[in-house]
Amino acid sequence: MPVTFDRAVVVIPAHDEADKLPQCLKAIVTAAACLDIPVLTVVVLDACTDGSAALAGRFGADVHFVEVDAKNVGAARAAGFTYARRVLDDDDSRVWYATTDADSRVDPDWLVRQMAADVDMVLGVVRITNWQNLSAASVRRYLAAYRAKSERRGGGHGHVHGANMGFRADSYWAIGGFAALASREDVDLVRRFERDGRRIHRDPELSVETSARREGRAPKGFANYLRGVARRGDVA
Repeated sequence: MPVTFDRAVVVIPAHDEADKLPQCLKAIVTAAACLDIPVLTVVVLDACTDGSAALAGRFGADVHFVEVDAKNVGAARAAGFTYARRVLDDDDSRVWYATTDADSRVDPDWLVRQMAADVDMVLGVVRITNWQNLSAASVRRYLAAYRAKSERRGGGHGHVHGANMGFRADSYWAIGGFAALASREDVDLVRRFERDGRRIHRDPELSVETSARREGRAPKGFANYLRGVARRGDVA
């Protein structure tokens, strides 16, 4: 029988993203309004020096800002979920967790679609709408490889994006949560879900708009990947 969730939590790590956070949070607030349960959003400001903290209080009482000095995206995501668990004190088996990035914008049905899947984890894809930082040839290489990675899997898709994932709270805590990794903390989490035999749904229709910037925050994150596509034509 499908689980009925009483609450959802969204965590957004941010390092000097004051220019992008407002659009990200507006999209999250819209997605939260599509649910009939409370949604707590936790923005984790990690070593920010750009005045991001001044955004606190502008998006309603259900959007909390916390500050850390980890300079580490895995640690920042973990801190957000730890904060939420402490302040809410809910039954983990009835809470859905989701995470995205500060330079991304979710669709209105983002949370609804995740929670309706009746699995332990849902993995979505990303889309880029502004390609001004990449040449036409680089864009073609990227799109061809992105499609091919989905097709090689033979169903669902083969991508893992911290900008577009959700999971049951009890499953998250059972496998130890996000590790303090500077990059690929999302891949590490998925691998531990897999090793533990958790149910994972890879939804190719669950899409989040993200940035095509080539100077990112994580050393081996999505921006680094796009930089490699532009420089060498390599696509992994």
